[in-house]
Amino acid sequence: MAQERTGVATLKGNPITLVGPELKVGDKAPNFTVNKDLMNQVSLADYAGKVKLISVVPSLDTGVCDAQTRRFNEEAAKLGDNVVVLTISVDLPFAQSRWCGAAGIDKVVTLSDYKTKSFGEAYGVLIKEIQLDMRSIFVIDANDTIQYVEYLGEMTNHPNYEAAVEAVKALV
Repeated sequence: MAQERTGVATLKGNPITLVGPELKVGDKAPNFTVNKDLMNQVSLADYAGKVKLISVVPSLDTGVCDAQTRRFNEEAAKLGDNVVVLTISVDLPFAQSRWCGAAGIDKVVTLSDYKTKSFGEAYGVLIKEIQLDMRSIFVIDANDTIQYVEYLGEMTNHPNYEAAVEAVKALV
């Protein structure tokens, strides 16, 4: 059974339980398997040698998640070819594709944690009560070492976009 952390996060002020470890700067990034579409999966190894900004959102169909993904899509265009921006949610892959098409998102790679919750458990962001991934940001260097982490205490808050982008820029 995976480790559970209570009292560290809320949803609209109500306590929630996060499943998995709390990762820290300097930790080796855990591997994960998520869906690129309904049939094809990818893992951390698929982005080997690149700096990875992983933006985790509960659902693209909510206001803060929408704004977060649009913001990182804008930033991705400026970060260069050695950087990949991944947005991970538990939304189904076809819902992610529909949302990206409607929103004009073309620089961020959307990945779905719906099938196994592998990412959520490995990165300590799976919300036990509702089986969504908690809003968070991870910046991982080309050698798969975590260089920046932001676990949000309240799901409905925005992350620190500037700090995450600066962490990426420091690595390229």
